[in-house]
Amino acid sequence: MKACGRSLGGLGGVAAALYLFLYAPLAVVVVFSFNAARHGQHWEGFTLQWYRGLWEDATARAAVGTSLGLALASTVISTVLGTALAWGLRRWTPRWRARGRQALLVPVFVPDIVLAAALLLFFALARQGAGWGQLGRDTLVLAHVTFQIPYVTLVVGARLAGLDPALEEAARDLGATPGRAFRRVTLPLILPGVLAAAWLAFTLSLDDFVVSFFTSGPGTTTLPVLIYSSVKRGLTPEIHALSTLLVLAAVAGTVGVVLLRRRGAVNSAP
Repeated sequence: MKACGRSLGGLGGVAAALYLFLYAPLAVVVVFSFNAARHGQHWEGFTLQWYRGLWEDATARAAVGTSLGLALASTVISTVLGTALAWGLRRWTPRWRARGRQALLVPVFVPDIVLAAALLLFFALARQGAGWGQLGRDTLVLAHVTFQIPYVTLVVGARLAGLDPALEEAARDLGATPGRAFRRVTLPLILPGVLAAAWLAFTLSLDDFVVSFFTSGPGTTTLPVLIYSSVKRGLTPEIHALSTLLVLAAVAGTVGVVLLRRRGAVNSAP
């Protein structure tokens, strides 16, 4: 028993060290965003001036507005399309449903740089062939929807997999059309999963850099792209503050997804 206790204690220490390794850099960024020192790594006191400076910086405000607007628009579109796709896959045979889900994993595992280059080439061909595809807000939204849909479909599909199909069949037997049965029966039951998928898509959009860098145009600089362009001129407290805002958005998104999925699990429990 003592040996088992020492083994578990050792594993706990390793786990604590790994968590420290993962989160220490983020904690350093957050702490130094409140450091009064503009240059150097020494601590000179607590201040909020870097956040006030961001609020007064028109470029930073524009980047935040672009990121929020882009995330909101792409999340709405990808949530609708991804939910519809997940519902459609549920109506396929088990064999083809499995193949459809496997096909959704390809965009998830494809490196971001490959997806970004492919989207850039697609928009260039569209501009040459149809006169459409000028890099800007529209291409950004479509690019983000492209990588958001698989995540939404997989999350909503997992929620649908735990739903008893007899409920929708009962509504159909009572005279409801497929669309009405989905709106009145299926959608309320899977709503926590849909909201979790939407929150995840929103967070992914806010955090994305590679795809946004390749598919953005003049006047459509997102927050991650602004941070990258600012870092090339050297690390400053403003960059720490911008990074902290993204960290907080990611944390909020993660907590929101976990809470919504727990709510869905509780609601589906017998």
